[in-house]
Amino acid sequence: MKNFLRILCIGDIVGKPGRRAVRSLLPGIKERYGVDMTIANAENAAGGMGVTEEVVRELRQAGIDLFTTGNHVWDKKETLDFIDRTPDLLRPANYPPGAPGKGSCLYKLSETVQVGVVNLSGRVFLKDLDCPFRMAEQLIKPLASQTAVIVMDFHAEATSEKVAMGWFVDGKVSAVVGTHTHVQTADERVLPAGTAYITDLGMTGPIDSVLGMDTGIVLNHFLTQLPAKFEVAKHNLVLQGVLLEIDLITGKARHIERINEHLLEN
Repeated sequence: MKNFLRILCIGDIVGKPGRRAVRSLLPGIKERYGVDMTIANAENAAGGMGVTEEVVRELRQAGIDLFTTGNHVWDKKETLDFIDRTPDLLRPANYPPGAPGKGSCLYKLSETVQVGVVNLSGRVFLKDLDCPFRMAEQLIKPLASQTAVIVMDFHAEATSEKVAMGWFVDGKVSAVVGTHTHVQTADERVLPAGTAYITDLGMTGPIDSVLGMDTGIVLNHFLTQLPAKFEVAKHNLVLQGVLLEIDLITGKARHIERINEHLLEN
């Protein structure tokens, strides 16, 4: 019997092209690496901004076990209605009391194995939510009493805030994976006390774009400063993220590896 888990964390899925990349690439990745659980950030999965119940259902069928989000979680108003009945869809835990949904959970992989997942949002250059560091302290303790394996999606803009969170919870969680910027960073490592860390997972969708959006539209917006309706780009699809290998007994990370798979048929 294995004494470790392999958890795949997928960067922000962008629109229909991103969902296509998941459907096409995820099965092969899971088989090749022996993935036990897949976590994906889905806040951009519906039209590039927001998430719908139908999209969650589609991605669940494609092989994703649990969904995290961030500052775009409420962009599709229907999310306010369905998130409470969708236990595998998290929103940042540091939204003020009264917000629907939940920001952490225990995911049951088997009768004996559970994985704790925490979803938090940064505050630098984003909405001024409750303190993510203090909220992390509140959430980690009860999860740690039930499982050694805890993964955090820290959805934040500033690299300094993400790095600070990694050091803040080093040894208290199994991994901190950053999301939001859609640019995969090359700083993956296991911190001294055993927490795997990366500043940003990257994105899943069209790499020939500006963060998933049509290049021409975004460039025109920057050049003219006129309002523009951004549209998801279509070409050169990728699936980006990391593969975590975590000790089941101690909850410490044994390995973290970047994933950057290209879809050849575009």
